Amino acid sequence: MANHLKGESSPYLLQHAENPVDWFPWGEEAFAKAEREDKPVFLSIGYSTCHWCHVMAHESFENMEIAEILNRHFVCIKVDREERPDIDSVYMTVCQALTGSGGWPMSLFLTPQQKPFFAGTYFPPVSQYGRMGFGGLLQALAGRWKEDKAQLLALAE
Repeated sequence: MANHLKGESSPYLLQHAENPVDWFPWGEEAFAKAEREDKPVFLSIGYSTCHWCHVMAHESFENMEIAEILNRHFVCIKVDREERPDIDSVYMTVCQALTGSGGWPMSLFLTPQQKPFFAGTYFPPVSQYGRMGFGGLLQALAGRWKEDKAQLLALAE
């Protein structure tokens, strides 16, 4: 199953081109889809030699159940930090401001207008290591978007 990364030139993006997650590269098409479908954006930033990027890819982005949640409730964008240091720099600053730390993979949730309302780095697929599981986090954020989107939009501001 190919997604929207199949035609990209970045080795990192191509590593995710066969994921069951319907990844988009950074661009207007993804944000327009998020706006049109009234969905938040899941932005994942990493690079090809990042150990934890590969771990999260294997545990979560190749996981059919997690991919189904992502595809149903979010528009998913994958960014190679080496190809787009401009995007990485902006959202790393946001991640550090919101969480007190940063790193890769960087996991952010944005409005369709590119404004972040939640950030983190690596999330295990299920709660462990004192970290919330990615599947549970996705369900919680999708529920908040549907039930209390105004609060998330206010956070993003």
